[in-house]
Amino acid sequence: MVLSHSRDPFCCFTTSMDLATFWDCHRRAFAHFGGVPCSIVYDRTKTVIRRHVAPGVAVPLHPEAAAFADHYGFTIDVLAAYRPTGKGRVERQVNIVRDHVIAGRAFDSLAEIDGALGAWPPIRRAQVHRTHGQVIAVRAEADRAALRPLPERPYLVAEKHLRRVGKDCLVCFKASCYSVPARRVRPGQRVQLQIHPDPDAGDRVSIHALGIDGGGWLATHSRATHRGSWVIDPAHWDGLSDGHPRHRRRNHRANTAHQARPAGAAGLAVDPTARRPQRGCSAPD
Repeated sequence: MVLSHSRDPFCCFTTSMDLATFWDCHRRAFAHFGGVPCSIVYDRTKTVIRRHVAPGVAVPLHPEAAAFADHYGFTIDVLAAYRPTGKGRVERQVNIVRDHVIAGRAFDSLAEIDGALGAWPPIRRAQVHRTHGQVIAVRAEADRAALRPLPERPYLVAEKHLRRVGKDCLVCFKASCYSVPARRVRPGQRVQLQIHPDPDAGDRVSIHALGIDGGGWLATHSRATHRGSWVIDPAHWDGLSDGHPRHRRRNHRANTAHQARPAGAAGLAVDPTARRPQRGCSAPD
């Protein structure tokens, strides 16, 4: 993110650009600048707009994007399709960060590369910008003075997804499985997953039944840190069938049919489990 008048930059590194992470980066930028701008220019990313429309038609905003902008009091300005030059001041920063911070260096962790990016803006702000010819930090004073104050409480975006419950009362998300109470769901039922970001305690995954299925909260788990993990509450398996009752019922029906079947012409009982003679073979006498 770059303040347009002074080119005062902010950057951070992340391995995801999902909805929650995208707007969390905004909160970090606002805290870095010390306020909220009146307007922010975006390209047509799916975290900002709901769908693409024809030229000249009002762009429908993503509900979370509209709610976030309303909470912080800024206007979303969406560029026309295929117009990267409309926000060239921030596009230029991408190349500068790659050349001055990332190129020729190796990083062992996400925190290390994010720390390197966090240490770069003070160096950049001390330089004279070649376009307006002033020190960026000095020109940024007017920019920051025009920013709106931050609200008392931050707006936390909840990423939402629809999933189906499996026969083992597990819900899959991002290649990991989360349990729900077996007595409150049925196989194939659709549920909604809400991802709540929490930088201090870790992200949480809450699972809710939809209104057509009765609605309501089902479970909350800590988000899995590795793909393929199972996040299970053993109490959720209470009431889950283990398959044995069905097996006993099948055997009971077979035994009942064997006992009720009348004797054959030679006075021998017909065994229902005996193999039938194959085609082309004669039955034993």
